Amino acid sequence: MHRAFGGPEVLELVEAPDPQPGPGEVRVRVHAAALNPVDWKIFSGTAAATSRGLEPPLGVGNDVAGVVDAVGDGVTSLRVGDRVLGSARARAMQDRTVVDLAQEALVPIPDGLDDVRASCLVVAGRTAWAGVEALAVGGDDTLLVNGASGGVGVLAVQLARLRGARVLGTASERKHDRLRAYGVEPVAYGDGLADRLRALGGVDAVFETHGTEGIDAGLELGVPAARMIGIATKGHAGVVGVPMDLGRTGAGLAELAALAADGTLDVPIAGVVPLERAVEAYRELMGGHVHGKLVVDLLAD
Repeated sequence: MHRAFGGPEVLELVEAPDPQPGPGEVRVRVHAAALNPVDWKIFSGTAAATSRGLEPPLGVGNDVAGVVDAVGDGVTSLRVGDRVLGSARARAMQDRTVVDLAQEALVPIPDGLDDVRASCLVVAGRTAWAGVEALAVGGDDTLLVNGASGGVGVLAVQLARLRGARVLGTASERKHDRLRAYGVEPVAYGDGLADRLRALGGVDAVFETHGTEGIDAGLELGVPAARMIGIATKGHAGVVGVPMDLGRTGAGLAELAALAADGTLDVPIAGVVPLERAVEAYRELMGGHVHGKLVVDLLAD
């Protein structure tokens, strides 16, 4: 948790009573919690926190996977013992957390999907799903994903390929082979991006996952605003001409879990650490250039 806004140094481990679920809520014994950039933007006190009305003291993290160990009155969709993944905003990195099913997404984990990978699908997966859905890419499209090797980008390129799209993805050169393994044509980022894309035949749509470089290139190439979408640097889903709806119901989350469970969707893991090393993991995430997801294992000794 953190009692004040600041850098990773404000995070601390504390002991607290187990929360109890109220009506319409379930309690989850958390097994794994994936890290996201929005986590540190919240504990740092940026607009990601203030726009949501979040003030310390707060817990940390959003993405959880674990087992339901208590249910509140009126809950019929889940029962004790169910494996689940979903959202617990600013309450993920704790032994047990309570989820309000009317406000946050929580869906069953299918057989074949472990807790670590399941926890990685919530923010990154839903963002990738929503963006690809909003752009409605298909077999006749060439899609640019800027930041294609990041947590959102690496899932977005795979989802777009599943829809038959040709995908161009920007990443540092050392990550190009990883993108090729997904059927993506890698492109170097930086100055001259629009020219490099033009030489490859241009693009029909842009999914911007990092900054504005992809959108800038799309505008230069004449891509309509209605076919470009981006993730705002302040941690919110941002748009360029087309709305991107993450919703609260878990739309797409069950489908993502099924794709990951049967091996269709690869969920690259950059590292798994115990709760005691969460601060170290956040420092690594804040440094950038992490390929795949960092996950805290709350069952680790």
